[in-house]
Amino acid sequence: MIHYKKYLVLFGLAGCLMISACKKSFFDQAPQDAIAVDNYYDTADQVKASTNGLYNKVWFLWNNKAAYCTEVASGNGRSYAADVVTFNTIAGTGNNTEIINAWTGMFTVIAQANALINTLPVKVPASVPSAVLNNALGEARFMRALAYFYLTRLFGNVPIIENSLDLATEYKVNTNPVPDVYKFIVNDLKFAEENCTKMIRSAPSAAQGRISSGSAAAMLAKVYLYMKDYPNARLYAERVINSGEFKLYGVDVPGKTYHDLFLTANNNNEESVAAMQWVGGGPYGSGNSLQASFATNSILTGTGDGWGVVAATYSLQEAYEAGDTRRRSTIMMKGDVYPEINQATGGLTVPTTWSFGNTGAGIKKYVVGTPADNGGKGAQQSTGINTYLMRYAEVLLIEAEAVLGNAASTTDAAALTPFNKIRTRAGLGLKTEITKMDIIKERRIEFAIEFDYWFDLGRLDGFNVSSHPLAKAIINAQNRGVIGTPMYLNMMDSQFLFPYPEIEVAANPKLKEAPVPYVFK
Repeated sequence: MIHYKKYLVLFGLAGCLMISACKKSFFDQAPQDAIAVDNYYDTADQVKASTNGLYNKVWFLWNNKAAYCTEVASGNGRSYAADVVTFNTIAGTGNNTEIINAWTGMFTVIAQANALINTLPVKVPASVPSAVLNNALGEARFMRALAYFYLTRLFGNVPIIENSLDLATEYKVNTNPVPDVYKFIVNDLKFAEENCTKMIRSAPSAAQGRISSGSAAAMLAKVYLYMKDYPNARLYAERVINSGEFKLYGVDVPGKTYHDLFLTANNNNEESVAAMQWVGGGPYGSGNSLQASFATNSILTGTGDGWGVVAATYSLQEAYEAGDTRRRSTIMMKGDVYPEINQATGGLTVPTTWSFGNTGAGIKKYVVGTPADNGGKGAQQSTGINTYLMRYAEVLLIEAEAVLGNAASTTDAAALTPFNKIRTRAGLGLKTEITKMDIIKERRIEFAIEFDYWFDLGRLDGFNVSSHPLAKAIINAQNRGVIGTPMYLNMMDSQFLFPYPEIEVAANPKLKEAPVPYVFK
């Protein structure tokens, strides 16, 4: 782990925490200044502000490209970019830049979270209410849990690090087995649920950008689903649903649609469970760079980027049912009309001359237009649209899947009601019986280009399994080619986990050794 040792030192040393000063508007700008913690955690507002950095720059390495490599691997996207093209055939090696960035990025999040988890309890004075301290610790533990959730689904066995400073002197550590990593994740999320503030979400606001108790409960439902612990997945999904904290745009929030979820003006809306918080036009690394890669043409961005390095595969295009309103919000095709882009000239009608990487469809999700289309905020590789980490729609589909459990199909209203709520919003007909594959397909379409489908495929055949017959059958049936040249894979079980970065293995050969059971504190 020598590759990210510099991040561990940066985020772990008491005097070098990335902490945003307290501001009138939460997330007004990315954290930049180093502040001596001995002089900083004196007030409740300062403790609240200490977690701001967990929502922004620490996620950049993942958000910039590594995340959408999973969309390419899953068969939703196709790319020609030199460091992404290998994911068209799921053939990334340990020397691939984006595999390295996925690893480094997640351990950067963990290091930042660890710094707060280990520093706040000893630096915050008794004059700060314990609820404020515990809320900040809950936010940090949520983010640490989420980073580990990504890591173990990407790489399998990974080292559990509770104090990143320990690695500054001894970075040769063993991995821990996947079940232990999941136990660690659950412990962190339970702490977050118990200690983070409870909310009832209303109209979009900056305050709703923070993790809440309900956010942690929703993520627990997802983690239990991956573990095939259906009773607990259902328990936590229903806890979130019954709390009334979140709402489904276009169903529970009249006048809004699925399309509205991906407009900058609706950041931190009622459906957002957790999201990265970006600053359009801020310093490099503080804004959302996805538009630069996804937009097919600089006409869409007005800032010179818009490189169209990812296109929608034929497989994804064919997965949409006729009349599904989510299609044009997710992938862009010739003739589509977007009034919110290039508003000054009356909106955008997609030209018939755009080739979209020779697949016939580009990416629309997270493409939000020019700075003028977004209140004057934005710059090259820097928009202000949040990147969702989880939406309430997923809680509803988790409920449906948890009710189904291990059954072949179900007609239970407890599963059909949340499932059909998602289909109603999409303008589709209701189902009277659903199977696991119905749910997986619905998840694919609902969360396409939100970096989730690769992980759904990885869990389809069971928890922590090495054989993936169902997922391989799906992947091998996908057309990943271009116009006139179909392409199909012969997927191998070994390809469902990415290789450890070679630079990490060279520095820490223990990564290749058998995992060691974790000693829980």
